[in-house]
Formats: sequence, C-alpha cells, structure tokens
Amino acid sequence: MKKLIINRFLLCGFTGWCLECFWTGLHSLFLSADRTLRCGSSLWMFPIYGLGIFISPISQKLKGKPFFQRGSIYASLIFLVEYVSGSILRIFHACPWNYSHAKLQVHGLIRLDFAPLWFAVGLLYEKILTENRKFTLYKSFFSSKRDRN
Repeated sequence: MKKLIINRFLLCGFTGWCLECFWTGLHSLFLSADRTLRCGSSLWMFPIYGLGIFISPISQKLKGKPFFQRGSIYASLIFLVEYVSGSILRIFHACPWNYSHAKLQVHGLIRLDFAPLWFAVGLLYEKILTENRKFTLYKSFFSSKRDRN
C-alpha cells in the first residue's frame, strides 16, 4: 500500500510538472514570441501536484457521475489546494506564482479563468490514476531487475 501511495504521488507530481512546463513554454511563445519555448517551474510545485493523489478516492465516490460534475468538483478542489498551498508558501515568501495582475484573480493566489484548465487536469488525473493502478513508478525506478521478476 505504501508503494502504491508513493507511486501515485510521483505520477501526479511528474505529470503536473510536465503540464506546467508545457503550459509555460507555450506562454513564452505566445506572449514573448520566444521560439525556444522556454519554460519554468518551482520545486515547490512537485509536492503540490503530487497532492493529485487525493483525486483517486474522490473519483471512486463520483463513479458513474457525469464528466461535467466530476470535472467541476476536481477544478474546485484544485483551486482550494492552490489557494491554501499558495497562502502557506506566501507566509514564508516562497510562493512561486502571483496572479495579482489578472482580472479574475483571488488574492493573487488563484485565477478563476483557469477553471477550464483545472477541469481538464482533474479529469486527466482521474484517468491516469485509474488506468495506472497496477503500474508502479516506484517499482520501475527503485527496484533491481531481480526484484521485478
């Protein structure tokens, strides 16, 4: 069970990081015309994205519900995690994002116009956590060949 939790945490953390790099790379192209697609993130983001593991038990409760309802719940929960984690990091002057410049922001910590993005990310996490129940990153990365057989 512990390995499964570690696996899902790593899977969500790496997925989030990759999505953020993709997003910020596109952002650099469209806003700065930077054709190198330079992207950026923060080490703090890995554990925040890793918290996506909590979508798994929630998705079990939402099984059979329409995708719009599930996605809306996931987006709301992602906003909550983003707000709370950003508030905590801000206390230590370590919050890597500041949305104060955006029109639809709340205390500079969340952007309501990102709701469709978080809707999609929540459904993606639901999918990867459901599809990868038996696949373990932990086993793939941390065990020897002999252990895998």
